[in-house]
Amino acid sequence: MDKKTTSRDGTALAYQVTGQGPTVILVSGAMSTGGTVAPLGQRLAGRCTVVVYDRRGRGESGDTKPYAVEREVEDLAALIDAVGGQAALFGVSSGGALVLEAVASGLPVGRAAVYEVPYADFLQGGAEREATYKEQLNKALSEERRGDAVELFLRLTGLAEGMIQRARQSPMWAGMEAVAPSLAYDDSVMGDGLLPRDRLAGISVPVLAVAGGASPEWMREASREISRTVPDAAYRELAGQTHMVEPDVLGPVLAEFFAG
Repeated sequence: MDKKTTSRDGTALAYQVTGQGPTVILVSGAMSTGGTVAPLGQRLAGRCTVVVYDRRGRGESGDTKPYAVEREVEDLAALIDAVGGQAALFGVSSGGALVLEAVASGLPVGRAAVYEVPYADFLQGGAEREATYKEQLNKALSEERRGDAVELFLRLTGLAEGMIQRARQSPMWAGMEAVAPSLAYDDSVMGDGLLPRDRLAGISVPVLAVAGGASPEWMREASREISRTVPDAAYRELAGQTHMVEPDVLGPVLAEFFAG
């Protein structure tokens, strides 16, 4: 990240800008930094001005307490101001929930796209699962058990127990523990884990909800429901893709949506 701006509460935000065309800010999901979405940004840079940034509490950005979802909306407002006063937004997973909240809050956003926001409405026992995760995550973080917090998140994503234990022994684990406190931020962004219909129904800009054709049905249905709830929205399904979507597949779809 070669640029910095400051959010309303004084938090420093690290970001970088590439490409040319309509400005699009990419918002990463849980356990991710701006570098995570940078490969997607490279695919968009031929047709868009792409902004990637480290969300607060991770990467090169700061972290001012206490946290509130409104502070992350203000972070996006600061970035939009820094890059010209208006932008489109794209968010992946829980980053998509932040994008939808930012648009619903009235930020100067021309259009928005999201990929597989994991609203659990269509997962059997989803509400109970989300409540249990929230309770256990907050307990682990309050007791400074960062590794346990990361494990909780990985289980939530469906990663097999053996793979979790192998990850814990890998060189990447220290980096995952470093950003573990931000898991509580993404959990706050997701609210009760269910799709906020009233909030989404008030969005007045075009929205594209995208999902992978090889992702679980409940996750695809959540994306479809976003497109049904937002007044001016569409749904797109990418054949063969999962939650770990390939930039080469998603990039052209987003470029068409944002740049025409």
